[in-house]
Amino acid sequence: MTRAVKRQYDNTRRLAQVRATRLRVIEAAKGLFVENGYPATTLDSVADAADVALPTLYRLFGSKRALLTAVLDTAFGGDDEPIAFVDRPTVQAALSEPDPRRLLAAFAGIARQFMDRSSAILHVLASAAQVDTEAADLLAEIRRQRHTGQSRIVAALVERGALDPSLELSEAADFVYLLWSPDTHRILTVERGWSPERYEAWLAHTLSRTLLAP
Repeated sequence: MTRAVKRQYDNTRRLAQVRATRLRVIEAAKGLFVENGYPATTLDSVADAADVALPTLYRLFGSKRALLTAVLDTAFGGDDEPIAFVDRPTVQAALSEPDPRRLLAAFAGIARQFMDRSSAILHVLASAAQVDTEAADLLAEIRRQRHTGQSRIVAALVERGALDPSLELSEAADFVYLLWSPDTHRILTVERGWSPERYEAWLAHTLSRTLLAP
């Protein structure tokens, strides 16, 4: 007797649907967070805006903080791929650039793209941190990760013998942290009305003048 062959279940389509739903919720949450603020935005309102059932939203994210984290992660990377920012191809290409000025110019371009995607939601997080302990904890962790990540730029300059010898490593890292910060970007582009192109050019120039050996 011929044995029946058990058909293997292919869940590719289902996974794609789940991912599409997840992205729809993230986009809806980001819009509501920016428009209404984090504390005032409820998961019910996000579910309504994304046209998903509230239990589905909880199944995908579990909590409001987890949803905010997903919004931030997607804004930082530009997509929902589980790839750390430092491992992104553009960052790796910048870190491997042999010329110090081109390296800093590449990171200025990365900073511009990063801020274009995430400046508004980072401002929401900073505002929420003043009244919400979970948001405050999340902001502190993001700031710690940002300082650690941006210190790699200084390390790359040291490897090339290009860092100004008058600078301490910690001091140089703090300068990068200051210059490439959401607050600096917001002051220049929102308060002062700079274009993204002008911000990128300024950042590349200022990083070079601040960090490179004369």
